Amino acid sequence: MDEKYPMLGEEHQILRESVREFLENEVSPYIEQWEEDEAYPVEVFRKMGELGFLGLRAPEEYGGGGGDYWSVVVMLEELMKGSCHGLFTAIGVHSEIVVPALVSHATHEQKLKYLVPAVRGESLGALAVTEPEAGSDVAGIRTTARRDGDSYVINGSKTFISNGARADWVILATRTEEDPHRGITEFIVDTNTPGFEVGKKLEKAGLRTCDTAELFFSDMRVPAENILGKLNNGFYQIMSNFQTERLLIAIGAYAAAEQALQMATQYVGERKQFGKPISSFQHISFKIAEMATRVEAAKELTYRAADMYNRGLECNKEVSMAKWYATEVANQVMYHSMQLMGGYGYIMEYPMQRLWRDSKVFTIVGGTTEIQKLIITRELGLRNR
Repeated sequence: MDEKYPMLGEEHQILRESVREFLENEVSPYIEQWEEDEAYPVEVFRKMGELGFLGLRAPEEYGGGGGDYWSVVVMLEELMKGSCHGLFTAIGVHSEIVVPALVSHATHEQKLKYLVPAVRGESLGALAVTEPEAGSDVAGIRTTARRDGDSYVINGSKTFISNGARADWVILATRTEEDPHRGITEFIVDTNTPGFEVGKKLEKAGLRTCDTAELFFSDMRVPAENILGKLNNGFYQIMSNFQTERLLIAIGAYAAAEQALQMATQYVGERKQFGKPISSFQHISFKIAEMATRVEAAKELTYRAADMYNRGLECNKEVSMAKWYATEVANQVMYHSMQLMGGYGYIMEYPMQRLWRDSKVFTIVGGTTEIQKLIITRELGLRNR
């Protein structure tokens, strides 16, 4: 048992060591090559499925581990420490966004067809909600699904879809009625369905090993049996799934900040100017102390939200607090860590610049910082226009 965090037992420590060993052998030696290739090998995803990392909370009857949320926290922390944040994103989207959606809303038959291979690492999933004119405003999506016999004919497009270029199937949000909230339906769509087209792979400043793509649907026919959850209930299903996505991002943010802080602390202890380590200068030591405190606060806030989520408590406010605070702290820590490391923090030879590039998006995805503040104020009973 972890003395500081008693909820982390022996099984969590075993998992942590297992993930760490996997990263040391299968990931860390190859990160630079993956960054250059802008892709990770599919064999890595398959291996993670074989090791049981892709369905830690999924029911055992469908091949999952049946574990608690702290298992997820442990795995995500170690994945982020592995320094390949693109892989963290790709795996996080699959195992903590689309897999939970299947667990919560799929039928038994759908779980056998999609959840089981997803947990095994035999198929990769993605979530397709965002559109060119509908990001934070989920109710504003325009992709349509029209009933035609036993099928729905889908037309429209999506953008900024992580795993979009490599996914075997996507959970696709469509409009089935005019009502902005009660007219959205989710479908599970195989990417080899006629009418499904992957557009250009979007070039990003960071997270380069995780593909992000545009998707287009032209008279794409999907069986009605592929509806995920209930007809016209997709908006509420998406909203309920945001908690896992935002916790995923918060965990990644503070873990990345811990990495940057560790690099900066080591650097200022070794770097000498004017005949002594620069860590001996009060301004620099105080800056390290400030960053360490903010990172600790971000982690503790996220752990509180994770604990509430793990116990099934209402935690919408706490999750949004953790998401906006941890991601903003991460970006502050990246800036100051790079500043402390000077030119060495900026050149491509050292990983600090990658941490800096990869972390910016945390304040954007899963609902921007501004959206999180809007949610918090509403949870506090304040009215917003």
